[in-house]
Amino acid sequence: MRVLDVAFLGILAAAACTPAHSWSEEFRMQEVPSLPPQAAGALAPRTILFTDHRKDELVDPITGLIHFSDWERLRLQQKQLLSLFPSFEEPTVASADGAAKTRKRRLHVYVAEARFALAKPAASIDLSKLITLAMIEQLDPSIKHRLISAADVIPNKDLSSSNRNPKRQWCEGGATSICIQSRYQLEGRLPTGIMLVNKIRENHKKIADFMEFQSELRLVPDGEIDQAALAKATGIDAAVAGVVEQNIFYVNQIMQFGKFLAVLQPDPADAKKSVATAFVALAVDSDLFEKKKELESVPILRNLVPAQVLAGNSSFNTGNSISAGLPKYSRNRVKAVAALLDK
Repeated sequence: MRVLDVAFLGILAAAACTPAHSWSEEFRMQEVPSLPPQAAGALAPRTILFTDHRKDELVDPITGLIHFSDWERLRLQQKQLLSLFPSFEEPTVASADGAAKTRKRRLHVYVAEARFALAKPAASIDLSKLITLAMIEQLDPSIKHRLISAADVIPNKDLSSSNRNPKRQWCEGGATSICIQSRYQLEGRLPTGIMLVNKIRENHKKIADFMEFQSELRLVPDGEIDQAALAKATGIDAAVAGVVEQNIFYVNQIMQFGKFLAVLQPDPADAKKSVATAFVALAVDSDLFEKKKELESVPILRNLVPAQVLAGNSSFNTGNSISAGLPKYSRNRVKAVAALLDK
């Protein structure tokens, strides 16, 4: 799943004649099956090329997700780049039929990629300005955040957590970074639907009507930037000028982890411009998809089937944030980042 955050224009040569005032317009999203090599032509101003690989053979067309095992087997480089850390594996948990037995907790992954041009040189863009609480609040005002320390990070304290970073503690390491506790209250009809599900499933673990997560937002140190791997991932033959990443390493339900990666490079065709490539990877528990039969038997909850909700195809989807489904949420996240970098 080579993540995120345009049917490629055949008349891109005309972009060179585009008036300067066009850069003041709002970014628009253009869907593509994959990100074309930068050598194929210049990027149109204020245009975000976006793909979440919905038509890829490996991707389930209904959910837009891929089995983690397939992702690891067939797109290993992308899996290593977009997992919490390169060696991440599906968690091993106790089997339901006895503590002595263990099983793999299977995951599905949503992956998206995006690319957009900025009308200024890469050297003039200060990525450290993104590493603030005020910045992350601008990305999605419906999610509330507060700063925490490494001592508050749940995987740091849980020795059995599969999300523990093997190389360092989360939110430590001396880089320009912040550690964040976030909470999102599900919107629209979802809380009502969840309340009904909890009544039906009296003897099961209750589903929360909110999502709470912890993450680390940081400017990747120059010494950690793998120039060759990132250039191959972006498809742009230019030195990487900077990288920002957000690792979501704890979520109270539904998700196992999330990652947002933004890579900044000079535009190979124009030194006065730069190119940003964004990747989004969100891993969810495969067990969610086993709840389909349970919910389909209740008429009022048929549209609350997790696969439909995650794909944004349910009548319970609403708004522009997580409640809208992963595709809409990811697109809005990329557009917000593009606007911040463009300032």
